[in-house]
Amino acid sequence: MAGATPKCHPEPGDLIEVDILPYHHWALYIGDGYVIHLMPLDTGEPSRFSTKGKVKKELLKEMVGDHTWRVNNKPHCSRTPLTVEEIIRRAEQWIDKVVPYDIVTRNCEHFVTELRYGEAFSDQVRKVVIAALGALGVIFGVFFTVFLRKKKVFK
Repeated sequence: MAGATPKCHPEPGDLIEVDILPYHHWALYIGDGYVIHLMPLDTGEPSRFSTKGKVKKELLKEMVGDHTWRVNNKPHCSRTPLTVEEIIRRAEQWIDKVVPYDIVTRNCEHFVTELRYGEAFSDQVRKVVIAALGALGVIFGVFFTVFLRKKKVFK
């Protein structure tokens, strides 16, 4: 993944990106092998329909399981990270709390970027929105091209 740093030993405050296809899960490394991350609460519905999530503290190796992971502190990001102490302090206050969850506006990536940078954002949501808008542009372009051609034929 572009922007990801292949690093086997994360440092406290690092963002961890986990490949869980078709998307990526995000966590914040807090040290001693532990991460904090936001998971949608299991309501029997797919996570895209969850409206609540729970912040968990887990061992990195247990959270990632057999999935590939990497440190990805978003080097393209123009934001400056908070101090490591502030990041960890902010993260630890959320452990075991139930919080609002929305796959588009308040997901695991939003959660950890807010902890690290003081501002929530999600590159994967942005990429999906851009792709969707591009697809809509193509669809409308084709529709209007066909529509305009039909109008000219019948004149």
